[in-house]
Amino acid sequence: MKTLSVDLETFSEIDIKKAGLYRYAENSEILLFAYAFDDEPVRVIDIAQGEEVPLDVLVALHDKNVQKTAYNAAFEIHVINHWLEEQGFTPHSLDPAQWHCTMIQGWTLGLPGGLDKIGKVLGIAEDKQKMATGKRLIQYFSKPCKPTAANGMRLRNKPGHAPEKWALFKEYCGQDVEAERAIRQRMQDFMPNDTERRLWSLDQEINDNGVLVDWDLVKEAILIDERFKAEIMAKAKALTGLANPNSNAQVLKWFTEQEGWTPETLDKTARAELQETVKSPKTKLLLQYKDLLGKTSVKKYIAMQEARCRDGRLHGMLQFYGASRTGRWAGRIVQLQNLPRNSMGDLADARELVNAGDYDCLTMLYNSPPDVLSQLIRTAFIAPPGNRFIVADFSAIEARVIAWLAGEKWRMEAFAAGKDIYCASASAMFGVPVVKHGVNGELRQKGKIAELACGYGGGVGALKAFGADKMGLSDEDMDAIVKKWRRASPHIVWLWQELEDGVRRAIRTRMEIKYRHGITFQIKKKILFIRLPSQRSIAYANPRIEREAAFDRDSITYDGTIAGAGGWGKEYTWGGKITENIVQAVARDCLGAAMLRLKAAGYKIVMHIHDEVVLEMPHGQGSLDEACAIMGEPIDWAPGLILTADGYETDETANYYRKD
Repeated sequence: MKTLSVDLETFSEIDIKKAGLYRYAENSEILLFAYAFDDEPVRVIDIAQGEEVPLDVLVALHDKNVQKTAYNAAFEIHVINHWLEEQGFTPHSLDPAQWHCTMIQGWTLGLPGGLDKIGKVLGIAEDKQKMATGKRLIQYFSKPCKPTAANGMRLRNKPGHAPEKWALFKEYCGQDVEAERAIRQRMQDFMPNDTERRLWSLDQEINDNGVLVDWDLVKEAILIDERFKAEIMAKAKALTGLANPNSNAQVLKWFTEQEGWTPETLDKTARAELQETVKSPKTKLLLQYKDLLGKTSVKKYIAMQEARCRDGRLHGMLQFYGASRTGRWAGRIVQLQNLPRNSMGDLADARELVNAGDYDCLTMLYNSPPDVLSQLIRTAFIAPPGNRFIVADFSAIEARVIAWLAGEKWRMEAFAAGKDIYCASASAMFGVPVVKHGVNGELRQKGKIAELACGYGGGVGALKAFGADKMGLSDEDMDAIVKKWRRASPHIVWLWQELEDGVRRAIRTRMEIKYRHGITFQIKKKILFIRLPSQRSIAYANPRIEREAAFDRDSITYDGTIAGAGGWGKEYTWGGKITENIVQAVARDCLGAAMLRLKAAGYKIVMHIHDEVVLEMPHGQGSLDEACAIMGEPIDWAPGLILTADGYETDETANYYRKD
């Protein structure tokens, strides 16, 4: 198939990092259009100075027999779509199914994001990577500039303002096409399979669908938060006499004067502990004020406003393959994957007060308005008139997948019988019947935290991370829970070791190591591929076994993006972590299979969060029962895996998204 490689340079007043791709694309103009067919020389079309994109390129953009490629292809697709619409073409005329994204392909191989970073890891020649001046040129031509007397008070830099820089900018744009093409050729032996291509196209469709937002709620939530914070700040100033109670230096000095000693920090964790130790009522009150001032309950509302598109919807909130170790989707803009839960019994009443901007009633009825605003974030997503949301969520999917992979029979039988897994786990651990809200019901919570913490080899530390110590459990209690859980689930414990052994054998022998359910481990071109039951693979770059004196053992290491730091370097893995990666990857593939089936059945997917899908459907079309049945259908590559889903439908009285 003929290939067209594309790279754009654009100008916009919109900050793409804050507003997201879709709003940026709506408010951008193409400056340079660089392209190359196959291995032909790169051409750069200077649109900013009146050059026109050749007809053969315009035809190729719509030709299903031409493969279009770009690094972060979604950017090119949406910017070109808006540009084409301005030229009189049909809106959204480009078909994502005809595009290949080199960035996504790199992520599937466990490689870093960023054209320059992946080029460096792959050893692409320096002249085929981004030139060192690239970022400065983007800053100069692609973003607004500060008006000064020296530049004639202009708000942007155009080609005529710096011809030499512009010539270099054009060269830089062409180099990006060279770099993308070289990287793609280096990875050509590891192309995504047909299912992954279909899922990427579906992902683009879901982001194109977007979600309608209750903009009145968003606006009032921000105003209420501003007023509440101003009142708390005034109270904190009156209490302390400080000019700025948000200043840690000022507050620490005041704290010392009140208590006679100085804490190391006043962060959220420290404040909770200090509430139990400080003596002065004034200090306790200030700590409460600091808690209220520190709540970030409206950041997501502000992010919504920044990303609002012309149709009143939010688009582009999901990133395909954003979690490169498992292939799961990641959140963008509002970060759907970490929305606060709503546990209020009177959610609708609180929402009505905020929507009406009734600050006085809200502050009178609720001790912490910021907490209310936080719980209402989900409800900002609404179904348009004549439609409703159908929300369907896989039930305990990771627990089901790990039981299936390990062959833990009693767990599979519990799922087949429709039992509560937390009760079943507690019953297996303690050897007594456990019924939710019934006989031995108090043990269910221990079963729950054990399920959450212990499935991937976690011990006492993992239980604490899930709040076991705050339940009043001692280290001895938690150690006993870990041992009981492992005794009750020996096949899962064996799974950790078997999967680690498979990885070690593949690294040492460089042979394909087969496991059950179609899972294999194999090294190809310095990448460890773990093939999943779906036939998709997850990847670890440059795997090796190294002697670690600190651990007194041979450790499995690989190169990856270091969590938190963002750099590229050595990472560690082990049986429990490998199990977690595989289980979450299989769960992701189950979600992908379900979404493809839902689309085929005519359901419009507008969001998905972890293992939950949000469908926007006209009244009278589709149903919760049918959507859940589709999600629970057997998957051909996972015989014996029992899946079920549950959820809710919204109605005219509460036509907004929430956690049921």
